[in-house]
Amino acid sequence: MQRALKFAAIAAILGLAACSNDNSDNDKTEEGTDGAPQEATETGADTQAQKVPDTMTDQAAFKAENLAYLEENKNKEGVQVTASGLQYRVIESGDGKSPTAADFVTVHYAGRLIDGSEFDSSYKRGEPATFPAGRLIPGWTEALQLMQVGDKWELAIPSEIAYGANGAGGVIPGDATLVFDVELLGVMTLEEAEAEAKKQAEAFKIQQLAFLEANAKEDGVVETESGLQYRVIEEGEGKSPTAESQVTVHYAGTLIDGSEFDSSYKRGEPASFPLNGVIGGWTEALQLMKEGSKYELFLPYHLAYGERGSRTIPPYATLVFTVELVSVDS
Repeated sequence: MQRALKFAAIAAILGLAACSNDNSDNDKTEEGTDGAPQEATETGADTQAQKVPDTMTDQAAFKAENLAYLEENKNKEGVQVTASGLQYRVIESGDGKSPTAADFVTVHYAGRLIDGSEFDSSYKRGEPATFPAGRLIPGWTEALQLMQVGDKWELAIPSEIAYGANGAGGVIPGDATLVFDVELLGVMTLEEAEAEAKKQAEAFKIQQLAFLEANAKEDGVVETESGLQYRVIEEGEGKSPTAESQVTVHYAGTLIDGSEFDSSYKRGEPASFPLNGVIGGWTEALQLMKEGSKYELFLPYHLAYGERGSRTIPPYATLVFTVELVSVDS
């Protein structure tokens, strides 16, 4: 899934991919989720929330502590300080090209607060990240342009060139100094990144279509004229909805590799929504079901989030859902 999300992120930035169903109704099948890991260098959202100071006194003390860290760190052996206040130390030197702010970079990195609390890591995700050098926090944009491919640096980024007094995403407190280990693995121009995104998207599309072709031959799988595939797990005896009905369902959604991007089961309550306000595959499939039914659905991309994907769904993605029709509400 990480590779799929990587090319989706590149494509989204390039304008090759964006949410095709971004209104609130169409997002009902992704309600309450954020299946795609966010790069902290871009959004500040990640896996491990840190304690945010909760009083003005605490905040002042936190800010002072972070400034003191920078004062101490700049005197350590090998640490360089730029005019902006960025601090960096060379761990390993490369001899490749340096990016410009207009380039795309591929990096491995880990980010932490000054107490060592890690808030993001491409190493832990097992996949380097690719993003535009000029659209990151200022400390990253500056540092990357000083690096060469093959370099590994430790960065200490003051809050003024990170996330400032407001912090980010409930993960990075206001006035936080950020410490990163960064490896610059590659540099691509906009044109090269665009070509790579298209190449990966086409390969992904072929993989998704091959899955559907094989799946259609599986026992119990029924394929409709639209390309929707479904398998009955349990057949109910209640009424069936129309396209205008309000329905209540329990469901879980995955990509074909099993990576889950949404689950009402995990949220602990079913979801309710108008059937004509969701992706096409859901609108069609739910009308085939009766209250009490439980189906497994396989939605081709043209019945899901299409050629552009969404926040957590790659372009051309086939979606697999387990769906229980709890009730037809109107």
